[in-house]
Amino acid sequence: MNTDTSYSHIKTSIENNAFIVMIDRESKMNALNIELLKEIETAVTSVQDDPGIRGIIITGAGAKAFAAGADIAEFAGFTPEEAEKMSREGHNVMNTIENSRLPVIAAVNGYALGGGCELAMACHIRVVSPNAVFGQPEVNLGVPPGYGGTQRLAQIIGKGLAAEMLITGNNMNAERAKETGLANQIVEQEELMPACIRIIEKLAFKSPAAIGKVIKCLNDLYEPVANGMETEIREFASAFQTADFNEGTAAFLEKRKPDYQ
Repeated sequence: MNTDTSYSHIKTSIENNAFIVMIDRESKMNALNIELLKEIETAVTSVQDDPGIRGIIITGAGAKAFAAGADIAEFAGFTPEEAEKMSREGHNVMNTIENSRLPVIAAVNGYALGGGCELAMACHIRVVSPNAVFGQPEVNLGVPPGYGGTQRLAQIIGKGLAAEMLITGNNMNAERAKETGLANQIVEQEELMPACIRIIEKLAFKSPAAIGKVIKCLNDLYEPVANGMETEIREFASAFQTADFNEGTAAFLEKRKPDYQ
């Protein structure tokens, strides 16, 4: 297995025909910062025209977290303008993954919360371990999701269930995720990567051109959602000038419950 460690926050490797992108911030539960997301985008883009790669796997280091949210300390003091820039850049990363001509599989090895859930949903297939937990808890910080979560969650599990998760901030375990379609399959932790690699190995006998066209057709089914994505970016940014956001982020960083007025 050929491993590239030239990135700061991720590691990439190739196994058989699979290009593996591993988020390498295990000590921080693989929390996503802006630089990390850009590294993922660069890595995914770099193999689009590689004839030896038939699929991409995104996962997190360790056995506890795929990506347990965004790095809140990074944006707690942002202005609305800075927040809009961050959200727009995050959307670009997620759109790059979703529009990849190569199928992208999320190997969800634990918590996939906030931006981590949005990253998993941008992938075409989600294979999860039994300890996987999905959630969009942004309301606890006084903001809506900012990387496409409001739109993709509704696409995948339906508007009603998505509304419940987004409004309450409640999490969803692996079994419930499988029932709702948020997870494609559940496998034991030690089988997670082998199961994803087996999926990609099967693609060696499928037409790459046809697979790329299938992905484009599927994405075009949701083309009208572009308006919703733009609304999400604006609403995420405007939340940064509210008292709720100031209280929510302060409470998180101070490890206490928020006191919303």
